[in-house]
Amino acid sequence: MILFPAIDLLAGKVVRLRRGDRAQVDVYSDDPVAVARDFADRGATWVHVVDLSSAFREDDEAVEKNHRAIERICSLGSINVDTGGGVRDMEAVRRLADAGAKRIAIGTALVRDPGFAEAAARDFPDQVVADVAAHDGEVRVDGWREGEGLSSDDLVAHLSELGFRHLVFTDIARDGMQTGIDVAAYRHVAKVAGFPVVASGGIASLSDIRALAAEGPDVIEGAITGRAIYEGSFTLEEALEAARGTSRPESDGRKTC
Repeated sequence: MILFPAIDLLAGKVVRLRRGDRAQVDVYSDDPVAVARDFADRGATWVHVVDLSSAFREDDEAVEKNHRAIERICSLGSINVDTGGGVRDMEAVRRLADAGAKRIAIGTALVRDPGFAEAAARDFPDQVVADVAAHDGEVRVDGWREGEGLSSDDLVAHLSELGFRHLVFTDIARDGMQTGIDVAAYRHVAKVAGFPVVASGGIASLSDIRALAAEGPDVIEGAITGRAIYEGSFTLEEALEAARGTSRPESDGRKTC
């Protein structure tokens, strides 16, 4: 299972939100490139980078700071970059692809501009990823601020028809809360999609990571974790071991990074 440590960006700063709420922000670093380099040095092969400023349609200066940070992280060459947030047109996809992003997530456009989403999946089949976030089974879009009256099952079931083969699924109620994950929910999402899912939202312990990894690669492709690493619930090294299925249960617990 791929372990994706997360870097969420607001105006070039590394942050974490609670349940995607822009008003509930914790800032962890002013240097996202250094954070990504540290992840790579500690054994991570992927990093999940989210451009929250673009997702929230913030001012041009904030968006440009994030773009520069993403480009610099891609240029490190020591870690694969999975990125997204506010990817609403082909120009945005091309810019990220040209920067060196290995995976590019498309979220809101899956609902509001499915023609673009389908074209992106066709033109960038090895890079474009579906990014679905839901609260109580309803899809949320535009930085998770708006509902569309669409069930997550209905959208997920349609992804393969659009040409998608990779999916990040976020449980908004758990995101950034360290409340633990619902393995059965992700198992269900993978069944509906017809391909494995990257689980996002709520990882609180190594047990959560082990439980996801135990589902196997046909169900869980990867897991995204952010706050739990930043706040010392476990180390990145321990998380990577758990994702590989090589950690010991007794190593679980709260530790400093």
